[in-house]
Amino acid sequence: MSSLNPNEPLIQQSSSRKLPDFKKSVKLKYVKLGYHYLVTHGMYLFLTPLIVVIAAQLSTFSIRDLYDLWDHLRFNLISVILCSTLLVFLSTLYFLTRPQPVYLVDFSCYKPDRERKCSRQIFMERSQLTGTFTEENLEFQRKILERSGLGESTYLPEAVIRVPPNPCMAEARKEAEMVMFGALDQLFEKTSLKPKDIGILIVNCSLFNPTPSLSAMVINHYKLRGNIISYNLGGMGCSAGLISIDLAKDLLQVHPNSYALVISMENITLNWYFGNERSMLVSNCLFRMGGAAILLSNKRSDCWRSKYKLVHTVRTHKGADDKCFSCVTQKEDPTGRIGVALSKDLMAVAGDALKTNITTLGPLVLPMSEQLLFFATLVGKKLFKMKLKPYIPDFKLAFEHFCIHAGGRAVLDELEKNLQLSDWHMEPSRMTLNRFGNTSSSSLWYELAYSEAKGRIKKGDRTWQIAFGSGFKCNSAVWKALRTVNPAKEKNPWMDEIHQFPVEVPKVSAI
Repeated sequence: MSSLNPNEPLIQQSSSRKLPDFKKSVKLKYVKLGYHYLVTHGMYLFLTPLIVVIAAQLSTFSIRDLYDLWDHLRFNLISVILCSTLLVFLSTLYFLTRPQPVYLVDFSCYKPDRERKCSRQIFMERSQLTGTFTEENLEFQRKILERSGLGESTYLPEAVIRVPPNPCMAEARKEAEMVMFGALDQLFEKTSLKPKDIGILIVNCSLFNPTPSLSAMVINHYKLRGNIISYNLGGMGCSAGLISIDLAKDLLQVHPNSYALVISMENITLNWYFGNERSMLVSNCLFRMGGAAILLSNKRSDCWRSKYKLVHTVRTHKGADDKCFSCVTQKEDPTGRIGVALSKDLMAVAGDALKTNITTLGPLVLPMSEQLLFFATLVGKKLFKMKLKPYIPDFKLAFEHFCIHAGGRAVLDELEKNLQLSDWHMEPSRMTLNRFGNTSSSSLWYELAYSEAKGRIKKGDRTWQIAFGSGFKCNSAVWKALRTVNPAKEKNPWMDEIHQFPVEVPKVSAI
């Protein structure tokens, strides 16, 4: 401990009388928070004095005044009947036309067996043993993997990591059954629901579309009822999970008293690339085995046991633009090997799709304070030609939790910067990418499961799920928690190891 100099003043004098940097002052956040509450609750602040005045006026009424009022209404029977009829009609119209609530009863994420674990070192060893990759492309895969954000415990199907690989239809079906039935068995156990109770079934898998379909495989395995409404979505990329949720929501509006089952997954076995086109090798380094099953209901009696209520879904499709349409494409390389090519324009296309999506979503979820600031900035720039920076709304005022598709490290970095999110908000996405890799459309549910396992989900919390997909698409879903989720009572793939997270993920992790 250093000794004090008796000649040195206890309070250091400033060399100049500069004002503090108010932009960096921590107290500014309280000013903004106060403005947010003032505008958001402005209606209540306006109505409160009015209600007080009306209550004060009513308190001055005497018994004689009330009798005179009743006597006046008694001789205006036609007016009373007309007003009552109109009131009953409007109330009936409201209850008949309001949308059915969509509840998320529960969901489950598949966790493969330990035998399916594939560390980065095993990945590189198996890639070398296939004998199909050049030394330059093996080194390219190593560099991608070192910067990917993936950890040492992701999963790959047996047909891919065995020596030699055995990608065939039988193995692909085996993987699909393992993922779908594994997630569904756990979901039926958690909800105590009988398979015969399912009225709507939607399965999405982008690259594996066998005949009979994946949805038919589920119906056959669980002996679902004959009048079930089933859909099998293919070729819609990593955002297909939210498309399935949106489709289920629409179906639940016209089929009352129903349960909808959504299964989101991807199949690795038949879509592993064994060629040397670098644009197709990136997907090998990022995509891993996984899937999720989600149970939705429109029964109001399920409100008490459901976890979430679906608030909004917003879908954005940029497929009319050729550059957007071709930025993620499944095709053959010059040697005839099939793979998924990722364009260099992918990040720019994703950014444009995101901007369109949040422009639509913003007015639905942002508080009035943020909308007024955004509108004022827009008017200043466009109408008065003022040199103002574009105002980026603070989505942290609209949502407590963010589930951003764990497509890769670059995507997460860009969204963290553009949406001005903190490490805490990005933690579920980054840890999902590290632990399970890119599991395509199901990654959003591993992220939500992470938040539940950490005990973060409280009653009333709002969660924003956002995902990107080929085509090009950007889709969003907003959920509101109906109850506080107790992690001690949860069963999800994080529970037996959640104490190990979060972990530090370096920008470059050498293999």
